[in-house]
Amino acid sequence: MTWVTGVEGSAYGVTNLPYGVFSRDGEEPRVGVRIGDLVLDLAGAEAAGLVLAAGAFRAPTLNPFMALGRPQWTAARQRITELLTDPAHRSAVEPLLVPLDAVRLHLPFEVADYVDFYSSEHHAGNVGQIFRPGQPPLLPNWKHLPIGYHGRAGTVVVSGTPVVRPSGQRASSAGPVYGASVRLDIEAEVGFVVGVPSPLGARVSADDFADHVFGVVLVNDWSARDIQAWEYQPLGPFLGKSFATSISAWVTPLDALADAFVPAPEQDPPVADYLRDVPHLGLDLRLAVEWNGERVSEPPFDTMYWTPAQQLAHLTVNGASLRTGDLYASGTVSGPERGQVGSFLELTWGGAEPVKFADGATRTFLEDGDTVTITATAPGPDGTTIALGEVGGTILPAR
Repeated sequence: MTWVTGVEGSAYGVTNLPYGVFSRDGEEPRVGVRIGDLVLDLAGAEAAGLVLAAGAFRAPTLNPFMALGRPQWTAARQRITELLTDPAHRSAVEPLLVPLDAVRLHLPFEVADYVDFYSSEHHAGNVGQIFRPGQPPLLPNWKHLPIGYHGRAGTVVVSGTPVVRPSGQRASSAGPVYGASVRLDIEAEVGFVVGVPSPLGARVSADDFADHVFGVVLVNDWSARDIQAWEYQPLGPFLGKSFATSISAWVTPLDALADAFVPAPEQDPPVADYLRDVPHLGLDLRLAVEWNGERVSEPPFDTMYWTPAQQLAHLTVNGASLRTGDLYASGTVSGPERGQVGSFLELTWGGAEPVKFADGATRTFLEDGDTVTITATAPGPDGTTIALGEVGGTILPAR
């Protein structure tokens, strides 16, 4: 329970408390935490001596706080919870609560590196059937390691940032042509934000996942399927992915998801020793994809074949270092049913089966002016539900 009014029954209650960065007119960005439809100004709280974070809450991004490590993350969360639940703190804290609709939300952390995985067996199988009909849907290496690629940190943007339709080369019957993408798509994903770095040459064990990963964001890794199809062989995704990746403005701390960890799908064949995570756990996150305000899919994250801990172990097994602000995403989240897919490539089966909206409009891929919003919920303590910050964006015409 909290003394903050308007929070009862909210999916952003005191069991959630996601972190973000906000500003008001004429002010510099500052760190805050969401409670209901309010933001607690943590920079102001630290300046007033209400919470201690070694000055990290007075920075314009979450990076300094994320670098402090799990003991400090847990202590700060406990103190913030105390401030928002003990009525004795109300007079000191209430002036630091700002209405959410009165602030501008910023990219919550400075992205150091960005990695995108390909960890849904259902998604990989669907893509294999669409692109390689008559052949095995999964490539031989898929169940032996989490497939991934390195993206561009500089094109990760906060939810609400418009996405300009990319241009590039694509195939045609007359050969390659240059122009705006005509098969613009989404990828509904979950991203994991690294707080504690690791040294170059050392690897991070799957068992150390919670010591390095600060929290979770929702991700839309926008994809130009026609550009991607022409360029990706033999080196993989490049311009078809690197033009924009949207993330939610709120980072849900791992501590808030303690009740959402569930057994992950059984893996067969057995994985390499460095990929063994005991217990083998995924997250019970329920995603929802809205296309122009109409829900078209509900991808379940608990079906993901490769777990977040395994992904972390794999991306460092060669000695690659972690940096504060690293972001690695799960890859498209898709379940076994058509209404559970995380891309429009799958939803329309490569464009062969258009989606029909309630107003009679149809779509295969994104058109200019279209808006996509991805939301997600997770189980909280005592049967409650918490929400992850949404991620949305609107398509603008190519320049």
